Amino acid sequence: MTTHERRQILLDMLHKQPGLRVPEIAQALDVSEGTVRNDLNALEAERLLLRVHGGAILRNQTREFNAAFNIRYKEHSRAKTAIAKDVARLVQDGDSLLLDSSSTAFYFAMQLGEHQRLRIVTNGIEVARLLAQNSTNTVILIGGIMNPDGSSVTGLLSEQIIAELHIQKAFVSCSGFSVERGMAEVHFGEAQIKRKALESARQVFALVDSSKMGLEDLTFFARPLQITHLFTDSGISEDWKTRLQWANIPFTVCEIETNSI
Repeated sequence: MTTHERRQILLDMLHKQPGLRVPEIAQALDVSEGTVRNDLNALEAERLLLRVHGGAILRNQTREFNAAFNIRYKEHSRAKTAIAKDVARLVQDGDSLLLDSSSTAFYFAMQLGEHQRLRIVTNGIEVARLLAQNSTNTVILIGGIMNPDGSSVTGLLSEQIIAELHIQKAFVSCSGFSVERGMAEVHFGEAQIKRKALESARQVFALVDSSKMGLEDLTFFARPLQITHLFTDSGISEDWKTRLQWANIPFTVCEIETNSI
C-alpha cells in the first residue's frame, strides 16, 4: 500500500466514522501510531482535515454551520486553535462545564473528544451538537429564545436554569476585553447569560484571543477579579502582557503552531 493509498483510506474512514482516534486508525491500517500522526499532519497541511486532541475530523464536518456562525468560526482560527489546545488540559473526566456559544468555545469543544462523562451546560447550538456526539456526555442545552443567527439561545428561561446549577468550570469568550472593566459582549442577551453563569461557577476561564484586547462593546459581563485565569494567543503585544500583570490577572500565552489552520 502506498502512502497516498493509505491516506485516502484514512480519509474514507473518517468520513464513515467521525471522531476516530489515533490508536483505532493505527490498528485498522496495521501501521504504527507514529505513521498515523504523520499522515494526519500531512493531510492537515493539505487542509483536508483538522487535528483535534488524540485524532482528527474532516474539515467539511466542521463547516455545517449557519452562515453567521461560519463567519465567526473562520476568524482568527489559528489563535483560537492554540487557546483551545492549552485550555483542554484543564478538563478531567466527569467534570461539570459551562461553555458559551462563541466560536472559540467550539474550538475548545473539539479538543474534548477523548474525555468521558462530561456534564456540559451551554447556550450554543453548535457546541451542544458537537459534544452530544460523545454518548458518555450529558449535554444540557439551555432553553430560551433562539437568536436571529440561529447559533445560540438566550433569555429569561436560560438565566433561570443556570441559576439552579452548580458548575465546576466555566469557559467563556467575549467580543472585547479591558483590564479596567473586564470582558465585554456585543449582544446584550449573551452578556446576561454569561453574567448569570459566572455566579454559578467555581472557576471562570476567559478565552480571549489577542484581537479582542482593548475592544469595548455594548455591555461588560465579567469583572477582572472574577476571572480565575485568562488564556490568549502569542499575537498579544508586550504592552498588553504588562497591563495584565499590573492588573494582577493570571494569564497564559498560548503559542500558535505553524501547522495550525
